[in-house]
Amino acid sequence: MTAIDTAVDTLWYTRCPVPTASGLALSLGWLGEAATAAGVNLGVLQDAGEDLAGRHFDHHLLGLVREGGNVPAIAARADGSPTRLIGLTWIDEAQAILVAPDSPIAGPADLAGARIAIPAWAQDQARSFPRAMALHGFAHALRLAGLTLADTRPVEVAVERDPQVRTEIQSRRRVPTWGVEELLRGTVDAVYVKGARAQEVARENGLRVAVDLDATDAKRLRVNNGTPRPITVHADLLEARPDLVVGFLAQTLRAADWAAGNLDRVREVLQRETLSGPDGVAAAYGDGFHRDLHPTLSDERVELLDIQKRFLYTHGFLAADFDLDAWVAPEPLRQARALVAAGKVA
Repeated sequence: MTAIDTAVDTLWYTRCPVPTASGLALSLGWLGEAATAAGVNLGVLQDAGEDLAGRHFDHHLLGLVREGGNVPAIAARADGSPTRLIGLTWIDEAQAILVAPDSPIAGPADLAGARIAIPAWAQDQARSFPRAMALHGFAHALRLAGLTLADTRPVEVAVERDPQVRTEIQSRRRVPTWGVEELLRGTVDAVYVKGARAQEVARENGLRVAVDLDATDAKRLRVNNGTPRPITVHADLLEARPDLVVGFLAQTLRAADWAAGNLDRVREVLQRETLSGPDGVAAAYGDGFHRDLHPTLSDERVELLDIQKRFLYTHGFLAADFDLDAWVAPEPLRQARALVAAGKVA
């Protein structure tokens, strides 16, 4: 037994408040059962102390598996974090450009010269995901009209410099939608939003969708922090206990299969995860998302992630470039699929 083997006594898990099969597997108790069967504890960073919760962004924790936004995951890897990419999911989550009810902006071309809300830099590149999301969202919207970010007037808006993922903090506040206050005050003309809470914010304030990015046919025009969403693992865990990684993925695939026939229960979980009501969840994720929660490492999804990586590098969110293909570790997902297909996961 190696020194790494003896150190793995806890399988740590962290995720973002969005639709994921791994999040469902946690809610259903399956991840905990699998960890116990493998002789380790299951720890959830959202329920841990402040020091551990910060590992959600830098991934420097032995035993950690993370399914969440790709900006922190890519930024951590670019900064030298020892991770491997073991899966990618894709769930469209109501990306849109919002404007005030009386705004003359009615489509992508009208964004020329507009004051667009861009969240300020956070305390580091990984935590600056709100800025990255807005920049790429606006870039996609502008591209629909043959424009670029240079055709707009970016206005920096306030953002938390040290965002927290701990449950005790998230339960006391709703997910922020950056720039909405400035939009309501008239200091910006347009904001980028996504997700269930954004749908509620738009409805509560009478805001209007000027560009529906989810309506675009090309997936490359919907690439952003959550599309595609990576599942990453600490490289030492994968080396020392590949069985834990395969087991995690097998339970994730099992939960994805379960979700396909349980839309109402999936929505109940999402309401808790996103701190949103049923209308917001239904509006953000529609009726069919629950049938496509399975992670893959398809060529298409890896290529889409590469689009995001190149955008982040170009706009200063990465400490260095890196080889995306070398980051990918396909074997755990292949083994997990084989276990599920053989009926050995329960």
